[in-house]
Amino acid sequence: MKTKLLVLLTIVLCYGCKKDYKNEASGVSERPSEIVKKSFSEVEIAVLLNDSILNIRALELLKNDAGCYFLTSEGLAGQIKTPDLNNVFLDEITYPITVDADKKGLNFRALAVTTNANFGVTVGSPAYVYKIDDSGASLVYQESHKNAFYDAMAFWNDNEGIAIGDPTDSCMSIIVTRDGGETWTKIECGNLPRAKDGEAAFAASNTNIKIIGDNTWVATGGKSSRVLFSSDKGQTWSVFETPIVQGLQTTGMYSIDFYNDKIGYAIGGDYTKPDGNAVNKIKTNDGGKTWQVAAKNKAPGYRSCVQYVPNSNGEGLVAVGFNGIDYSNDSGENWMHLTNEGFYTIRFVNDSIAYAAGDKRIAKLNFR
Repeated sequence: MKTKLLVLLTIVLCYGCKKDYKNEASGVSERPSEIVKKSFSEVEIAVLLNDSILNIRALELLKNDAGCYFLTSEGLAGQIKTPDLNNVFLDEITYPITVDADKKGLNFRALAVTTNANFGVTVGSPAYVYKIDDSGASLVYQESHKNAFYDAMAFWNDNEGIAIGDPTDSCMSIIVTRDGGETWTKIECGNLPRAKDGEAAFAASNTNIKIIGDNTWVATGGKSSRVLFSSDKGQTWSVFETPIVQGLQTTGMYSIDFYNDKIGYAIGGDYTKPDGNAVNKIKTNDGGKTWQVAAKNKAPGYRSCVQYVPNSNGEGLVAVGFNGIDYSNDSGENWMHLTNEGFYTIRFVNDSIAYAAGDKRIAKLNFR
C-alpha cells in the first residue's frame, strides 16, 4: 500500500545568532585545510507516516535508493523512498508489509540493510533473524534459550554481519554471518570477554553497535556498562571500562557512535529517571580505550540514540529520546534543546537531513 506525506510539522526554536558556513560540497572553503561545518539552531519536522500501532526502533538508510527501511514491534515492515531529498513532499511510502504471517507478535528492535537484502532480529525468546528481499522474508536463524534477547544488528559489508544480545551464558550473545546472512553462528564464550553480573544491553535504538571499517564497538548496559571492541570483524575481542552511570538494570549506555576510528560518544542514563544528567554522557578520543564524562550535570538527561552529524569534524552531535531532540556543536560538552518532540532513533542522510522514528510515527528532520 502506498501513501504520500501525511503531515508537515515545523518547529523553529532559535537560540542566538545562527552561524553561516559555506557548504563543503561546493568546493569553496574559507579554511581549506578544515571541514566547513554547519551550526544548527532549529529543526523542521516533517511527519511522513503516522499510525496508532507504530512503534519503531529499527530504522536504517537504504543502500541504493534515497530513503530508509524500517521494522516495527508488530512484525511489520515498511520502506520510504525519497527521489528528491530537498522536497519532503516527494517521499513515497510502502507500508505495511507483513514479515511473517505465520508468526504473531514479532517484536523487531534491530535491523541491518545491505545491497542485496534487509535483515531484522526480534527481541525475546525465541529470537528470530529474518532475511527480507524482493522474494519475501525467510527465517535464517532461531535461538530458543529462555534468556535470548537480541538488541542490535549491523554489517561490515554485504557478506559479513553481526548481532548482539544479552547473555545466555557467561558472555554477551554475539552471532555473526560470513555468507551474506544466509547462516548465522553464535560466538562461543571462550572467545569473548566474560560478562559482569547484571551486564546486558538495551534494545532502544539499534545503536548498541558501531562499525567503521573492520573495527566494531559494542555498548553494554545495566549493572555494568562497558565497551566490547574488535579490530578484525569479530574474530577477537577486548573490553574497556566506562565511567557512565551504572549499577542498576536500567542504567548505562543506550547508544554509541563514532565519527572516525578515534572519536566516539555514548549516551544513556536511566529511562526511569529521564532527567538524570550527572554522568549519562561519555566521550573518547582514543578509539574507546579510555572514556571521559562529558556535559556532567548538564542537560540532556536520558536519551536513547546519539549520532554524529556528517561533515562536522566530530564536533556535531544530535541526541534523541522520548523527551525530545538535542544538538551539540562542541563535541558533546554543551547541548541545545531543539524540541520536546520525542523519537527513539535517528539516521542522518547528509549533514542537515535525517530520518527519525518513534512512537506512532516516522519523520524527516531538517536541521538548520
